[in-house]
Amino acid sequence: MRLVDLLKRHEGKTLEFKRDLSSPEGILKTLVAFANTAGGTVVIGVDDGSKSVRGMPDVLAAEERLASLVSDSIRPRLVPDIEVVPWRNLNVLAVQVYPSNTRPHYMERLGPEAGVFIRVGSTNRRAEALQIDELKRWNRMDSFDEQAIPDLKSEALDFRVASELLAPYRQVTAQAWSTLRVTTEHQGRQVPTIGGLLLFGKDRLARFPDAWIQAGRFAGTTRTRLADSAEIRSFLPQAAEEAIAFARKHLTHESVIEGVRRQERWSVPLVAIREAIMNAVVHADYAQQGSPIRLALFDDRIEIENPGLLPFGLTIEDIRQGVSKLRNRVIGRVFHELHLIEQWGSGIQRMTSACQEAGLDAPKLEEIGTHFRLTISNARVGRPLMDETDQRILALFGDGGARSTAAVAQHVGLSQRATLTRLKSMTARGLLAEIGTGPHDPKRQYVLA
Repeated sequence: MRLVDLLKRHEGKTLEFKRDLSSPEGILKTLVAFANTAGGTVVIGVDDGSKSVRGMPDVLAAEERLASLVSDSIRPRLVPDIEVVPWRNLNVLAVQVYPSNTRPHYMERLGPEAGVFIRVGSTNRRAEALQIDELKRWNRMDSFDEQAIPDLKSEALDFRVASELLAPYRQVTAQAWSTLRVTTEHQGRQVPTIGGLLLFGKDRLARFPDAWIQAGRFAGTTRTRLADSAEIRSFLPQAAEEAIAFARKHLTHESVIEGVRRQERWSVPLVAIREAIMNAVVHADYAQQGSPIRLALFDDRIEIENPGLLPFGLTIEDIRQGVSKLRNRVIGRVFHELHLIEQWGSGIQRMTSACQEAGLDAPKLEEIGTHFRLTISNARVGRPLMDETDQRILALFGDGGARSTAAVAQHVGLSQRATLTRLKSMTARGLLAEIGTGPHDPKRQYVLA
């Protein structure tokens, strides 16, 4: 481990600097929070503000003392990697812990309820009871939405709506509900799972009152003046589509002259908004109460916020790289069957690619309080990436008609394989939209988005 590499970084979810060991309680809480959340490194002997390297006077004695403090103060027992790192004529301690498979860890002095801490940004937060339960579930590799609701019968689900939604994509049988874990067996009978109730429950809001989407269009760049709003309380697959329709209604678009042709350009790629809303619905923490999923449109940006931090073990850097952990397996499974989401972990990368190809900044990702927020700015920082062939394809669709891959290939003089790749890229950027039963429908066609 090189100190110079650590000093280049800012304090955050996986890094903290401490001046010395004079107040070990804060260091121990940080180690507990790192082990419970996504791992991390504490560097002792560096000012946390200026990042001035002060070093440790007797680094070996400090190492031994810290090892004893960790062993005596944290339960279940935590064994961090403690390394003496030289810096010029000084030495500092680097203490590294990894996401633990024996979490939740806690401060023994405070006990297993008050002594559990998690990492949010660059701060340690005392974990609430729901977060402690989630830590235990991650340890058992359980999913909240796969749990049975034994006091309800399967008739609590609207199988008619569920069947209509799934019919174009798979054969719908009684076994299918069990395979998707919409229902599960409990004491010899089929009962809804939490995910099944969230997706298709006839009266799901009675048990999960925040399982809906609040959408708003604000005039200006603050929440002072609300121009339009909607409370979207449909079944989750339909609610996600309705939220996308609300966003599209309020998006601006402009006519841009490219050469001798006029092109319509949306202020924000539709695919980025779609992916953000789908991610929010699939990854929300429905065990939390107090606020629904929120979609807020401003003059300069779009914010999509869902209850729940990142799944334990993940950082924002991880999800930008395509690493994913599915919080709600039932909801994710059903959304995948409905072709509302694609492979796990690809949504953030598709959003980023679509925004950058449209000349926008990459989406901003934040953990705020106990929520996760994604912000898409509509301020252009560069020219949209669209070459001459893209322009010819868009001009072909200028009459508003729908066309097959073969028709487009003939028009632009490319092979069908190359044309299909280009059409998918243009769809991902929000320039075109697919019409068909899914990505493998041989009769699918494309239209202007």
